[in-house]
Amino acid sequence: MIDLATLALYFGKSFLLVLATLLPILNPAATAPIFLGLTEGASQDTRRELARRIALNTVLMMLGAMLVGAYVLDVFGISLPIVRVAGGLLISANAWRLLNTSDASSDSRRALAEGFTPEMVRTHSFYPLTFPISCGPGSLAAAITIGVTLSESLLALSLARFAGGVAALGVIGAVMFLAFRYATQMLRPLGDTGTVVFLRLSAFILLCLGVQIIWDGLSELLRSVA
Repeated sequence: MIDLATLALYFGKSFLLVLATLLPILNPAATAPIFLGLTEGASQDTRRELARRIALNTVLMMLGAMLVGAYVLDVFGISLPIVRVAGGLLISANAWRLLNTSDASSDSRRALAEGFTPEMVRTHSFYPLTFPISCGPGSLAAAITIGVTLSESLLALSLARFAGGVAALGVIGAVMFLAFRYATQMLRPLGDTGTVVFLRLSAFILLCLGVQIIWDGLSELLRSVA
């Protein structure tokens, strides 16, 4: 019979493992400027709804990757390096688009705001705002790896570990929602010009990150055939 202290210990270990592993990779504070750039012209209410949907989508994607990610990749014969290459291409494409976006005038901002219909919010909240911007191939690969390590020989211990992981994902989702919800306030001290510069720098860093992810995936593929 497993006592509550042991279950609590396994719960706590998994909670800390998932939180310490995934939160730095997802890094909502660093992604918040990209979120602002991709939602230029949207109202605060629209951004609040997008932030809520992105946080929920991210938690569900991470949970799915932890539970069945390894099995899904195995069924389709897809390796993690391929996931990294494909995800890196998507990140690079979105970063390039953000880098080449011209600054919007007042009229164009109003047009953009009108373009954020409820249907557009539902669509854009997943692609590209959740995947691959907020929840990219690196975080998915980490979640899949964590999911494999959470399995235990005893069902009760496995359930305790997965419960700890789910609780950590809930905390990560809350942090992501707050970072995106208050992204405008975070960048307000920079002013209009400083915000534009910061957004461009963030887009460039995102492009570099995409290229790095592609290179990491290609390197693993090359090592596997060498």
